Amino acid sequence: MPLAPVIRAFHAGPTGLVTVIALVLSTRVLPWPAALNLTLAVFFGQCFVGWTNDLIDESTDRAAGRRDKPLVAGGVSKRLLHRLWPTALTLALATSLLGPMGPSGTLLYAIGLASASAYNLGLKSTPLSFVPYAVSFGLLPVVIFRAAHRWPPTWLVLASIAFSCSFHFVNVIKDLDSDRALGLMGLPQRLGSRWSVVVAVALAAAGGVLALVR
Repeated sequence: MPLAPVIRAFHAGPTGLVTVIALVLSTRVLPWPAALNLTLAVFFGQCFVGWTNDLIDESTDRAAGRRDKPLVAGGVSKRLLHRLWPTALTLALATSLLGPMGPSGTLLYAIGLASASAYNLGLKSTPLSFVPYAVSFGLLPVVIFRAAHRWPPTWLVLASIAFSCSFHFVNVIKDLDSDRALGLMGLPQRLGSRWSVVVAVALAAAGGVLALVR
């Protein structure tokens, strides 16, 4: 089976972005070997979230005609993804546990992964659809700094929450009508495209101000 559909199935764009952010932050507070270990754990975690997302959303993606999704297009099989996601989760937790995160950091990281899974499993269809983004990405700098036995600055945690929630609203807008037709009523779908843009811009602006006036 070609590798490209497997990569698309773990949402290569968001996975790459989150992995790069983890690498940049971790290299600021950790030695390179430890930073690479932590970044690898984040990468495996993102693979787990992406693959399980595509499996859970398969029926709605088919109903919406999402041919950009490898499962719908036939580029990857459910059987393969069911083999890959447990491996990715195991590697994510094992890498974090054996690396600089240690047991306490791994627990926090597991909470972040559980939060992302809660979104995939149904929270995305409720008014609280933004909460997993706030929790998972708010915890990311905490996990990284705790690996260096430090606490992250408050502005960094709040900015991470603001930017990630802004991304949530922006990411949903393109599929807002089809989501509504399928009964997927997260907060952006309830607000509509106009107000979702307003909220996304406001959150991004807030994140930018936090980063500038820290």
